[in-house]
Amino acid sequence: MPILKKIFIVLNGFVHDFSAGFWLASVTCIKILHSFQLSLPSVAQLLGTIERVFFWNSLAAAAVIMITGAGRVFTYVDNAFGDQTERARRIMLIIKHVILLLIFGSGGWYGYLLAFHT
Repeated sequence: MPILKKIFIVLNGFVHDFSAGFWLASVTCIKILHSFQLSLPSVAQLLGTIERVFFWNSLAAAAVIMITGAGRVFTYVDNAFGDQTERARRIMLIIKHVILLLIFGSGGWYGYLLAFHT
C-alpha cells in the first residue's frame, strides 16, 4: 500500500473521530448555555447567539463526519478475517450506523430546539 494512501487513511480516521467528539461537545455546550440562559435572563440574548453558533458548528461537524465516514468505506475493503467474520462485521457496522444516525438526528434536533427555542 503506498505511503500516501496510508497517511490518508490515518488522517481521515482522525478527522472523523475528532469531528464526532466536536459534535458531542457542541451539543453539550448548547445544553449548558441554555441552562445558563434560563437562570441569567440579563445575558439571555447573548447566550442564545452563542448557542446558535454552536448549533451551526455541530451541523458542520456532522457533515464532516459523514464525508470522512464515506471515505472510510473505501479504505476498509479487505476481507482479512474470512467470509463469515466479514459478514458479521458488516451486520454490526449497519447496526452501529443506524444507532448513530438516531443519536445524531435526535441530538441535532435537541440542539436545534434549544438554540432556536421552538
